[in-house]
Amino acid sequence: MIRTATAADVPLIHAMIRELATYEKLPDEARATEEQLREALFGERPAAFAHVAVSDVPDAPDGRDDPTGAPGEVVGFALWFLNFSTWRGVHGIYLEDLYVRPEKRGGGHGKALLAELARICVERGYERLEWSVLNWNEPTIAFYRSLGALPQDEWTVYRLTDAALTRLGAG
Repeated sequence: MIRTATAADVPLIHAMIRELATYEKLPDEARATEEQLREALFGERPAAFAHVAVSDVPDAPDGRDDPTGAPGEVVGFALWFLNFSTWRGVHGIYLEDLYVRPEKRGGGHGKALLAELARICVERGYERLEWSVLNWNEPTIAFYRSLGALPQDEWTVYRLTDAALTRLGAG
């Protein structure tokens, strides 16, 4: 089951961002706080959006929620924002992070999160769903290829951060 994230999900999303950074061998790069995440997702002018994957509760009659109405366990998330294509003339979605906890991988949660973002694109007339993946992450690359996603091999991502960003911004 996929649902739109709520402010109550922020601590779990924040924890999974830290897990993702550790998996990607960059734990010191994930410096965002829960408060920053809460503001970005649920502040006065949200800059990003998130969906969460919730595990099914096996003994529930409908396979989604337990009979008491309590939701299943949040096991993954997708955090995204809008981009814009000058070539296509419409918005698209840039998927900043997609993460499913290791013990829940293979259960369809990642595919369901991507399918929800694709559904949003189609519904809103967005023509692209894009993201980046580390070159060494072969299991994830294989997963994306299995969905029909194609690498943009002719493009290289550039990034300014920290001192280089400050120098350039200072003129």
